[in-house]
Amino acid sequence: MAKSLLLICRQSGGTAAREALDIALAGGAFELPIALLFMDDGVFQLPTAQQPAALEQKDLGANLQALPLFGVDELYVCQESLARRGLAEATLSVPVTPLHGVELPTLLARFDLVMTL
Repeated sequence: MAKSLLLICRQSGGTAAREALDIALAGGAFELPIALLFMDDGVFQLPTAQQPAALEQKDLGANLQALPLFGVDELYVCQESLARRGLAEATLSVPVTPLHGVELPTLLARFDLVMTL
């Protein structure tokens, strides 16, 4: 049986953000059990109507939208990270399950492997 993987996305853009989504899409294509948790500045990947080209960054919106097509349905977001950055769940481009900080250890314990990017 394949080991389950939780990818924690803590950065808003750049190489780490792209790599996390690439890993999720590749693993999903092979039907591996993968979930993503967006926290800290990683929550900035989620709002709609972003303009990453203005910062000379690649638009990750299409990759986020493709996650369910690859079987990556478990998307979580740290509620405190959203609140600290002035973001509301209603403004996000993909459906996510909000978690409070006290719920994070339970989520982490569900997965065989945890990778932070």
